[in-house]
Amino acid sequence: MKRFLMSLMILSLICMGTLGMVPQTAQAQDVITWRCPAHFPAASSSFKDSVQFVSALIKERTNGRFIIEPYAAGSLIPGPEVFNAVKRGMVPIGMTSSAYDMARVPILNVVAGLPLNFAAEWEGVYFHQWMGFEQLVKDDMLKNHGLLFFSDRIYTTELSLKKPVRSMDDFKGLKLRSSGIMQKYLTSIGAAATMIPGGDIYAGLASGMLDGAHWGAVQGSSSMKFYEINKYHLKPALNVAATDIWVINKNAFDKLPADIQEILTRTLEEHFWRRTNQYQYLEELELAKVQKEHDVTVLTIPPAEFSKMQAAAIKIWDEVAALSPDCAKAVEMIKEFNRSMGRLP
Repeated sequence: MKRFLMSLMILSLICMGTLGMVPQTAQAQDVITWRCPAHFPAASSSFKDSVQFVSALIKERTNGRFIIEPYAAGSLIPGPEVFNAVKRGMVPIGMTSSAYDMARVPILNVVAGLPLNFAAEWEGVYFHQWMGFEQLVKDDMLKNHGLLFFSDRIYTTELSLKKPVRSMDDFKGLKLRSSGIMQKYLTSIGAAATMIPGGDIYAGLASGMLDGAHWGAVQGSSSMKFYEINKYHLKPALNVAATDIWVINKNAFDKLPADIQEILTRTLEEHFWRRTNQYQYLEELELAKVQKEHDVTVLTIPPAEFSKMQAAAIKIWDEVAALSPDCAKAVEMIKEFNRSMGRLP
């Protein structure tokens, strides 16, 4: 009888142990995976430093319960279609350029960067985070598109040039590669600005068809080998903006466990500060490198000339302000900031 009771007890413990393992096994298999298309090619440093970095950090912070699978440009969805794919729920999350959807989403005209909006990265950060522009865009995206919005970083657009430019008048007749709203602005101040594909810019510079181009700032121009030909780099920036953005489908987000929602939100908010700071650091390193290796001279537009150039840009600002009430509010915020800096009356 004792042996029978002992055997029964052991059997009961084994069963309890086995049953106790079932939730653990199920939990181990309960991994949420999101596909994340991006507009960066796989070779881009931003694909590694933004998309892959955030994916790895979220996996670590959720102990592997939430996996974001990065897809480089075109490998899952074409870059210009990422915004629409996330909005329609084809994918739950994506990283794209705000410049792609300016026609359909008016506020992205401001996100992508109005010409001569700010003179330095910290000013763009202040505008987004302290003056409330980031929250304005978040509210607009959620209300009108069902999306959560996060800026990836603030960075500058700057010209690399074959000829020196020291004043607004020096832009007249200058043959520049540009795009979008910046092409419109440069044309308005007398430059001959044209849009040509990225792969053709180097040949255009080498042949004399172009006198300069912008492709991001120093890191972008360097990666495109512009400084083999262009020996001048111009500051301040043509604009300061959060061109690269994250968008998340709100319905998909609502299906995540609460703790994963919090981790995802916090990670993207932290990443903005980390990545903006890192990008500035890498810009300084690359600028020192091209000055040393390619004998590049940095030119700086004097404040009085910058003010003249900015005054010419205000016409374009006002055109964007007319697109929507949120655009009007954002443009007035930019003007308010520049008044506080003594650049506008």
